[in-house]
Amino acid sequence: QVQLVESGGGLVQAGGSLRLSCAASRLTAMAWFRQVEGEEREFVAAISWNGVITYYADSVKGRFTISRVQTSVYLQIHSLKPEDTATYYCAAPESLYYTGARSPADFGSWGQGTQVIVSS
Repeated sequence: QVQLVESGGGLVQAGGSLRLSCAASRLTAMAWFRQVEGEEREFVAAISWNGVITYYADSVKGRFTISRVQTSVYLQIHSLKPEDTATYYCAAPESLYYTGARSPADFGSWGQGTQVIVSS
């Protein structure tokens, strides 16, 4: 398993920006998910271990950017909307050969989550 620690959440006004960070204990592909209480965890974005390949949910393309520097992964969010309010989780896949899986079941390591609240 990979140890993951997120940071960077907070309260932001709609239209603002935020950068979430996730520090991993080793180099691996990583992803961001988000979850609203009472709803299923939703895939947001992912990045390959070397940062070359990125994946995005259609709902966030153009506003979210995933990037990494070695074992730290970042999620830059622009033009925040109230519907972006959620707890954001960093995750690492079970497989060493990540090819874009988006189901939470494909990820074996999870951070504790960081809350993002967007006020209108």
